[in-house]
Amino acid sequence: MFKALADPTRRALLDELFREDGQTLSALEAQFDITRFGVMKHLKQLEEAGLVVARRRGREKLHFLNPVPIRLIHDRWVGKYAEPWAAGLSELKTRLETPMEKIFEIYIRTTPARLWEAITDSETRSKYIFGNRIETDWQVGSTYRMTNPKADGPLSEGEILEIDPPRRLVQSMRALWGEDVEAEGTSRITWEIEQVADSCRLTVTHDQLREGANDQLYGGWPMILSGLKTWLETGEVLTTPGSLMYT
Repeated sequence: MFKALADPTRRALLDELFREDGQTLSALEAQFDITRFGVMKHLKQLEEAGLVVARRRGREKLHFLNPVPIRLIHDRWVGKYAEPWAAGLSELKTRLETPMEKIFEIYIRTTPARLWEAITDSETRSKYIFGNRIETDWQVGSTYRMTNPKADGPLSEGEILEIDPPRRLVQSMRALWGEDVEAEGTSRITWEIEQVADSCRLTVTHDQLREGANDQLYGGWPMILSGLKTWLETGEVLTTPGSLMYT
């Protein structure tokens, strides 16, 4: 990943995706004074480093910035030295065309069954989602609530839309921790697990967000996924600063 970040053109590509996520190759090519092949080569290196995730939408291939690896470097090399407010520097503030979509990807050395349990078990969730707990029976059509002992009421609520253990979970989400996020309405979160050798690739897609949605809705995912990886691989709770929000 450091090698991928060492090139100024690749850093500029990440900056462009930070400005406007989910761009096609043609759109990115138009922003740089290099050949189409050159842009493709740089994007491939960024994908191999896990910094960019590509997804097909019909005939188009869209490229999304994946901030999770950068967050992991922050947690390892910056977080333990910095003041808590440094965590706020990782928040993404990007306006996209409707519908807005954010994709986060991480590799965790574990089994699909163990990863699925960590996602759906309330006690385990509290280890990496700021002490929050989930209440549901995990059936399609059932509602759920996210709570925290320190909060006066539920932090979020929604419905289980799809469930296919241990591969795929889709849930709607309505944030309730403040009037500003409550006004954003309902969005959707998709968890996808794929076994890769002795690890799992976890992809979290947070979509159906309005254009310019409050970044509190999705800005915590890098911290959440970093905490999940740390818990499953080491059994330790990541002490990254957090709050009582998120799914």
